[in-house]
Amino acid sequence: MIITKKYKDIKDVLMDPRARPIIKEPYNLIVEKDQIIFVISAGQNGVEYNKTEGYLSNYPGVQVYQCLYGQGVLLMQRNDTLGEAKEFKVVTLNPGRQVGIPAGWAMSLVNIGKAFLVVVGNIDLESNNIDSKPIITKKGLAYYIIEKKGEIGFEQNSHYKLHPQITTE
Repeated sequence: MIITKKYKDIKDVLMDPRARPIIKEPYNLIVEKDQIIFVISAGQNGVEYNKTEGYLSNYPGVQVYQCLYGQGVLLMQRNDTLGEAKEFKVVTLNPGRQVGIPAGWAMSLVNIGKAFLVVVGNIDLESNNIDSKPIITKKGLAYYIIEKKGEIGFEQNSHYKLHPQITTE
């Protein structure tokens, strides 16, 4: 099954949902049992790089993502019991790179390249182990990935009181 995510599906997690230009079809999901392939379009919504909506994983183990094509980053965030960010990681994605996401972490994929970003993950979309509501409520993760003077930058999400130090992998 192929699911196409439209701009309206991600606008609630964008830094500026009214910014132009916009990507009308930000990403597609190719779904099979216990596996999803994300195909994320290149480009920006305003100054923010295109991304997936994101979700909180309650999978009872590690979810594994592998980059198949393109250039991007995997954002990972762990929150406290009040929903404030405690930890924030940025993992660079290039073809062949594999990343594990433990239970209790939120994630979002961001395409920072000039072509599609293609990532496969061992995710069961129909399980109760993924939850987008905490991400939507806070209008995204603690930081947005933006273009700043031709470089990749980070912008704090004002819907969080705490902005932990960013760690990279």
